[in-house]
Amino acid sequence: MSIETATDSARAWEETGQPYPYRRTELVEPDWTRFPGWRLVTADEWESVQWQRAHCVKNLKQLRELMGDLLDESFYADLERDQAERATMSMLVPPQMMNTMAPTATGGGAGSLTEAFYADPVRRYMLPVFSDRRTDWPSHPHATRDSLHEHDMWATEGLTHRYPTKVLAELLPTCPQYCGHCTRMDLVGNSTAIIDKLKFVGKPNDRLGDMLDYLRRTPGVRDVVVSGGDVANMPWPRLESFLTEVLAIENVRDIRLATKALMGLPQHWLQPEVVEGMTRIGSLSRSRGVSVAIHTHVNHANSVTPLVAKATRTMLDTGIRDVRNQGVILGGVNADPHDLLDLCFALLDGAQIMPYYFYMCDMIPFSEHWRISVAEAQRLQHAIMGYLPGFATPRIVCDVPFVGKRWIHQLSDYDAVRGVSYWTKNYRTSIEAADPDALTRHYEYYDPIHTLPVEGQQWWAEHGRLDESALKAAEVAEASRRTAALQAH
Repeated sequence: MSIETATDSARAWEETGQPYPYRRTELVEPDWTRFPGWRLVTADEWESVQWQRAHCVKNLKQLRELMGDLLDESFYADLERDQAERATMSMLVPPQMMNTMAPTATGGGAGSLTEAFYADPVRRYMLPVFSDRRTDWPSHPHATRDSLHEHDMWATEGLTHRYPTKVLAELLPTCPQYCGHCTRMDLVGNSTAIIDKLKFVGKPNDRLGDMLDYLRRTPGVRDVVVSGGDVANMPWPRLESFLTEVLAIENVRDIRLATKALMGLPQHWLQPEVVEGMTRIGSLSRSRGVSVAIHTHVNHANSVTPLVAKATRTMLDTGIRDVRNQGVILGGVNADPHDLLDLCFALLDGAQIMPYYFYMCDMIPFSEHWRISVAEAQRLQHAIMGYLPGFATPRIVCDVPFVGKRWIHQLSDYDAVRGVSYWTKNYRTSIEAADPDALTRHYEYYDPIHTLPVEGQQWWAEHGRLDESALKAAEVAEASRRTAALQAH
């Protein structure tokens, strides 16, 4: 039985008397043999992390080999055009994730899965096609490659000190899977036809050593988010060594491991080497009174399968404190109260994953078809209240440039016509130590232009357009500035 999303409010009201009908659903692993390229794949192969990594879909040729003529040529052409003209992330989808696309559809001849693939929520953000994107405003005029300015706040290469008591440690620039909406598209993954990715300059061991040195000499930091990329791509001995060093630093009290692979490649977290190593980390952290948690990234209920639940239970059994989800609100994926609640209950009931945050999609290039307005996010937050336990009701947050995470009702002012929200903050980032106005300034965030009333859209049409040459020049200038920042560390 697959997870079905309830979207008919009238039917829901008839069945339960509530706008959303809660139903506990049984998790299933979709039948991967429905795809021609995996017709002979055994269960043992499927559960092998080596097989999963070796059979990721990395390009159009491999997708054709997997799907054959079940997808129309028009779909392949649509995907190819997106890769050439819009994609900020290269293609990389593990079999585990591919298998959750159109999970209940069965092939019935040439082109029979095309419609289901176009409509599929996981496909929409993992394999975006050109026709998904907006043509009026494919990018917001204020979209940037590093929209959160994380690199500007590097204390050492890859270590972002943005909040007073916590840091983000980007250990590596790769993942087992590449999401189309990735906020770190400036650095993570392979270059695409339109985005030349930046590269770390320092050697891996030197970079990690510099991070540890900074933590040791900065007692105000108590919370370390260990990320990348995705920590599942770091060889386990190196990751365990880094975590052991961090656990030895007295001021560090919280460690969070960021890995979408708990969902996209759960086979990794079920490897004996990883389970045994996490058990050692769990034991060491408890003996030192430090909380270690895993933060994953699931955007749709269809992604929560028995293997994901098994990997989560296995990690919890190692003695870590919690497994939490930080998803992203994406149009066409989960920007609907029923879809969002289906996802939260699948996480909580099916896999023991705590719904934690849902971020609004950041203002990166070519993301406007995914983004929603602050007003829409506020309505979503209102709609999901009261159904989940309070401790498991996720907060929808806006990650405001130069500010950080803010609950979507925390804005100080809102021009709903032009789609500009204004935000304040109560701390300085690492680049504002000497700025006397940092705590009184209003910082801006911008709604997608297509969500605005006609008056607002007209204003942006008159004032917001950049000609192509200016846009490319700005991209080149920004890339050059970031390269210089990298080399300065």
